[in-house]
Amino acid sequence: MTALNGVWRNWARTETVKPVRVERPGSIAAVQRAVTGAVRSGLRIKAVGAGHSFTGIAVATGVLLDLDELSGIVAVDRDRGRVTLLAGTHLYDLPRLLRPHGLALTNMGDIDRQTIAGAISTGTHGTGSEFGGISTQVVGATLVTADGELLTIDESQNSDLLPAVAVGLGALGILVEVTLQCVPAFVLEAVERPQALDEVLGGLDALVQENDHFEFYWFPGTRIASTKTNSRLPSSTPMRPLGRMRSFVDDSLMTNGVFRVTCAAGTVVPAIIPRVNALAEQLWSNRTFSDHSHRVFATSRTVRFREMEYAVPAADVPVVLAEIDALIRERGWRISFPIEVRFAAADTLWLSTASGRASGYIAVHRYFREDHTEYFQAVEEIMARHSGRPHWGKLHTLDATALAALYPRHGEFVALRDRLDPARAFSNAYLDRVLGA
Repeated sequence: MTALNGVWRNWARTETVKPVRVERPGSIAAVQRAVTGAVRSGLRIKAVGAGHSFTGIAVATGVLLDLDELSGIVAVDRDRGRVTLLAGTHLYDLPRLLRPHGLALTNMGDIDRQTIAGAISTGTHGTGSEFGGISTQVVGATLVTADGELLTIDESQNSDLLPAVAVGLGALGILVEVTLQCVPAFVLEAVERPQALDEVLGGLDALVQENDHFEFYWFPGTRIASTKTNSRLPSSTPMRPLGRMRSFVDDSLMTNGVFRVTCAAGTVVPAIIPRVNALAEQLWSNRTFSDHSHRVFATSRTVRFREMEYAVPAADVPVVLAEIDALIRERGWRISFPIEVRFAAADTLWLSTASGRASGYIAVHRYFREDHTEYFQAVEEIMARHSGRPHWGKLHTLDATALAALYPRHGEFVALRDRLDPARAFSNAYLDRVLGA
């Protein structure tokens, strides 16, 4: 995401910065030298991955570390199904790397552009009431601390730090290696179909609890939800993948191509948005297919947008959606992007959005050429009434004081940051806001 003129922009174009210098280390030793050099020069240093965070979590005003060359498998523990990866490895490369070992990620989000370090640092997640985010699959990590030394965290070394480092926000050091607990490769059967929104919300507990992975999208102003249910099957199961033409029409032509055109048109003539959303109800996927897990979990997203996502107690999801629906109707807003709803199991990670509670994730979006500010602020007020926790990589306005009230271990994380990075070599404006300066 670094342009030729030295200006870095994230994918959503919400953050732009021209760092003092850009370094592309090809080894862990080179990362150590970069950190030592930055500290000696009095510069802050940040590693960036794919630039897929909407917040400024990866903004580097001093030294920007591009870790693309720090990619690939370091080691495989076949007996335990564990794989150690270099931190710059992209999620979309993992199927190719894991296939020879018969392994797969337990769960994935719906985008695979991120690096493994970026994904766990921001708390990237998928959906499934029995499954946590990618960070819950982390069983070990190595990072370069502010003094240029390596800190290894696993079951036998500094194990007490793993719940902090697994969602570390990039605030504790530069991740250089990550060890994941994988599972045997498996097949997913996907059933995608439109359903009445009231029917979905009325039976939500059963849909979430009785299926391996359940999620849905809802266009504001309509009463139809697009549901997606994924069932886990053994790798030996005969697959029925989408044909090339069906995949092109559904995912490339309709989901991205036509949707891009309608979003752009809606910015010029907002009055057409309700009619476009009503048409989307009729065009939503109604299909069943099965394929390797990663091909079902992840989808292509080429329409640029802005996003805010909050985790609320899973039981609160219907109420929160009703409040958002009432808000949009009251304000008369025409929202062209659907609201996305997913679920995750409770975990024990200090800064995970699902820490200590089963969570429902509600994400709101706006096309990147539309002003998202008023909509997101109003939705954020609703989330606050339900103890919502914002996704670290998506837009929000909360500061350290507000977040400390939402995360019981927030203070302990800040204390660990004080110990590992007292001079704030790895900080930036976003981290100063959410953790305190």
